[in-house]
Amino acid sequence: MGEQPIYSTRAHVFQIDPNTKKNWLPTSKHAVTVSYFYDSTRNVYRIISLDGTKAIINSTISPNMTFTKTSQKFGQWADSRANTVYGLGFSTEHHLSKFAEKFAEYKEAARLAKEKSQEKMEMATSPSQESPAGELASPLTPVTPPMETINGTDELCDTTPNSDSRPEPAQNALAFAHSPAMTKHWEAELEALKGNNAKLTAALLESTANVKQWKQQLAAYQEEAERLHKRVTELECQSNQTPVIKSQKTELNQTIEELENTLRDKEEEMEKLKEELENMNDLMEQKDTLTQKLEETELRSRVLEEQLAGAEQRLEENQEEQENFRKSLRTLLEVLDGKIFELTELRDTLARLIEEAS
Repeated sequence: MGEQPIYSTRAHVFQIDPNTKKNWLPTSKHAVTVSYFYDSTRNVYRIISLDGTKAIINSTISPNMTFTKTSQKFGQWADSRANTVYGLGFSTEHHLSKFAEKFAEYKEAARLAKEKSQEKMEMATSPSQESPAGELASPLTPVTPPMETINGTDELCDTTPNSDSRPEPAQNALAFAHSPAMTKHWEAELEALKGNNAKLTAALLESTANVKQWKQQLAAYQEEAERLHKRVTELECQSNQTPVIKSQKTELNQTIEELENTLRDKEEEMEKLKEELENMNDLMEQKDTLTQKLEETELRSRVLEEQLAGAEQRLEENQEEQENFRKSLRTLLEVLDGKIFELTELRDTLARLIEEAS
């Protein structure tokens, strides 16, 4: 299956300053997707995050790694392979806790995978299972794609950036996340109804054919019953009834009763078929209703996607406006500081002139 994402969240990404080992350097301008990946061929877990096409996190989870919560919304871990410390700022404490739980879970899985690999290596290198030279089985070793390394140690830093300065449209994102789940639910319901509909249609066709056959048999039975009734009447009208005729009459009466019982059974079966047809019509109405609901859900999903895109665009525009406003304020403060300094010098000069004049 290759490498597949198994859990994703959104957070602001930071890396430790390679020079000071104390300050955090943001590697993304806004919150980005951070995902856990699992490579089933190598049995390796990785944390990957992309900012556009640039990989800002590519960290292979090893058993000696530790994820540390340094505040309610910030956590960090050291990667000795990349020679750096990664930090993540989340929008809520729940997202941080969930990410930490997944980190511990996949770290334990990596530890078990490493132990299994060591066991395979020991079995492969044991004298009882030696193979010809060049054919010894070796355990797979997790391979991390090369990254730019920095100098310094892997000590964790407790300096936590303010991850709340960049809020995310959580409500719109939550609604958008629920829409695909509802769509899948209705699609599953629709597929189940389609299957039941096909089965009922086949049963209906078979029942319709049986009903036609039973109607023909019923008409034949009715004709036979009428003929027998006429025959009985004719025999009764005969003045000289013999024991043989009486015996024939008894047999004919028994045959008529059997035909009447068969007729009642067929009528009951026809009533059951009518009920099944009514139930099938109800199922067809339910199918139409679910189809309409599915279309409405898809329409709401598209509307939510448009709202989410608009909200993200407005958020980026607001952030740009705030940044421009801060720059303008800083420029104005610098100008005011210069003017205040000039006024202070002017006041001191006037004060000296007044003292000299007096």
